[in-house]
Amino acid sequence: MAASAPTPPATGFPAEGRCGYFVEKKKRFCRMVVAAGKRFCGEHAGAAEEENTRKRILCPLDPKHTVYEDQLAKHLKKCNAREKPKPDFFIQDINAGLTDETEILEQLVPISSLSEEQLENLIKKLRKASEGLNSTLKHHIMSHPALHDALNDPNNGDSATKHLKQQASILGNIEKLKLLGPRRCFVEFGAGKGKLSHWVDIALKDAEKVHFILVEKGTTRFKVDGKHRKKNSVFERLQIDIQHLCLNKIPVLREGKLPVVGIGKHLCGVATDLALRCLIETYAASCEERNEEPLAKRIKNDKTEKEINTLAKEGNENIVPEKWTPVAGIVIALCCHHRCDWRHYVGKEYFRTLGLGAVEFHYFQRMSSWATCGMRKTSLETSTMTTQLKGNQKDDEEHDDGGYRITDDSADSLPGLLTVEEKKKIGHLCKLLIDQGRVKYLQQKGFSPALQYYTDPLVSLENVLLTALPNHSSPETTA
Repeated sequence: MAASAPTPPATGFPAEGRCGYFVEKKKRFCRMVVAAGKRFCGEHAGAAEEENTRKRILCPLDPKHTVYEDQLAKHLKKCNAREKPKPDFFIQDINAGLTDETEILEQLVPISSLSEEQLENLIKKLRKASEGLNSTLKHHIMSHPALHDALNDPNNGDSATKHLKQQASILGNIEKLKLLGPRRCFVEFGAGKGKLSHWVDIALKDAEKVHFILVEKGTTRFKVDGKHRKKNSVFERLQIDIQHLCLNKIPVLREGKLPVVGIGKHLCGVATDLALRCLIETYAASCEERNEEPLAKRIKNDKTEKEINTLAKEGNENIVPEKWTPVAGIVIALCCHHRCDWRHYVGKEYFRTLGLGAVEFHYFQRMSSWATCGMRKTSLETSTMTTQLKGNQKDDEEHDDGGYRITDDSADSLPGLLTVEEKKKIGHLCKLLIDQGRVKYLQQKGFSPALQYYTDPLVSLENVLLTALPNHSSPETTA
């Protein structure tokens, strides 16, 4: 609705070329640029003349912006929030899990409302289920020459350096697994700005027939994939929830028979499970069904495999002359276990073999946040964590510490049963148990998976990397 402009203070004027509307709540003038000869921006144009009968109303598709009431019909046809036609690779809930037992979770109370006895029983179940698990992961903190100049740039701030170190280590691990090479498709899940794919492309230099598919649910500003125009690599961005993504409907994968490498930097909670199911159950299983193909097409694909074997014999160490598999490997930095979801979790079978179910999973994933929320020992650690959280708010497409907030389920609001150090250990056990379910899932699907630390906790509190290779091509590095 049109509103009269508030009375500005006795001193102060709007900047030249800016809106003259004084925003009372912010105690300053609106900073929107105005058209030549105009005093107010479109949002505050109604304040210019009170007698103006045109009203601005909230857009029914997205209340974050307004529109003239008499132009609503026209606006709805072009509003960016309007529902758009679904692409071929969108299949509703194709990567979602079953809805069994989800109704139970709606009746559960927060951890802070549990009695001491109930909490003790949960912790006993956790410790029993974790018996025999190796809680000390190997350290695979690596780097890569492709990021040498960027890492040594004196103009980098702390946040930029932190992200570069993680990207360098992920890239180093990808190379160690012999996944860097030509004739393959890198699918980056939760791509954000696409920086991980950017550095993979830099590392590959002029490798032939490399395709990048960047999957991101929301719109992203300052994307880097638009800067890549090399003839040997192609960047394709898909704005879609992983839950509905069918990879075998994407032309380059359906027609090109490129082995896929699934990558991700801090794939948040449930997104990791959706990505694993997308790669292994939806895509790989579909490719195996298509193995019984017409003779002409089979001859063409055999020719491609012979080319790869020839390159391997010529000394390209990143080419493995093995039988072609739909998914060549998986390298994902894990994140935000407190945002996991029982419906989509791929490790349900593992939990059930331990006598655990939806209820225990719900509380374990909530308790997993204790691994980071409890880190308040010294002023140095507090300062470090504060800096990292600020970095997450600034770089929200790469929220590597999970964006934790103190909630009613946090360590600080619980009965005094445990020390901060004990809560931290329990949080890590919860993360380990959830990740172990993912490891067991990958093993059952014919992969050789591994968990390792890929960066220092002072760089990121979420510092575990999940890697997996098909069993027939697993090098000693994944042991």
